[in-house]
Amino acid sequence: MLTTLGRTMSAYAEAVARDRWRVYKCEERLRVVNLGGTAIGTGLGAPRKYIFRVTDCLREKTGIGFARAENLVDATQNTDVFVEVSGILKACAVSLLKISSDLRLLASGPDAGLGEIRLPGLQAGSSIMPGKVNPVIPEAVSQAAMLVMGYDQVIAHACSRGDLELNAFLPVTADCLLQSIDLLTCSCAMLRERCVLGMEADEARCKRHVDGATAAATALVAEFGYKQAGDLARNAAKRGVSIREQVLQEGILSPEAFDALVTPEAVCRLGMPDTNKNRKDTP
Repeated sequence: MLTTLGRTMSAYAEAVARDRWRVYKCEERLRVVNLGGTAIGTGLGAPRKYIFRVTDCLREKTGIGFARAENLVDATQNTDVFVEVSGILKACAVSLLKISSDLRLLASGPDAGLGEIRLPGLQAGSSIMPGKVNPVIPEAVSQAAMLVMGYDQVIAHACSRGDLELNAFLPVTADCLLQSIDLLTCSCAMLRERCVLGMEADEARCKRHVDGATAAATALVAEFGYKQAGDLARNAAKRGVSIREQVLQEGILSPEAFDALVTPEAVCRLGMPDTNKNRKDTP
């Protein structure tokens, strides 16, 4: 289907924006602590004044908005908050993996790939093939994202293994959660600074793909209807020519009229325009 790189990148931006908002909001969950709960959250052995004051002191000393859990027994026994936070980090990792994989595919080539974008060449890609450039940043980010997804599984299992009022698996939970945060922090910065900022579109190659794409028949539906557009696509495929060549050879549109149907403005328009006089059928 015809689209533009701008539209593709805008979808990535929306995904990242959602992840940013989710991560921002989940910080609130981590501010609730069971400090002062002592033995299984009962507060046994701690002065009452200490229990009600210690979280305030911690907040004043650190400048972080910590809050005492309303139910200290629950906060001691159940660590599902870490599962929730890890799930949000996993969602971010999934978005990064999708974006990195797409950038890697869009940059593939130059001979047997798409090659619609160019990524910064950061190192020699091969000691055997001169001039080869590998998409090392998207590949590194993809692997980091996979690790975060794996850590999420460990956290889920660790948090589910608490017996009765205590969970003895907090060390591995904390380690995996901190590793996930570090990996995502570094990956986002690396992808932005060493890949996205230096990324370029190969406009000539994109134009060739548009000219030769049978998907261009979709843009003709509004002009001629579904059946005739389908016939044009099949005839072009049989003859091994582009939709544009087929349309021009049949003389049903001028070059200017065809090009107007596949401009970025036309492709990005929401829905089809009003039925054209050339249209003879409906889907």
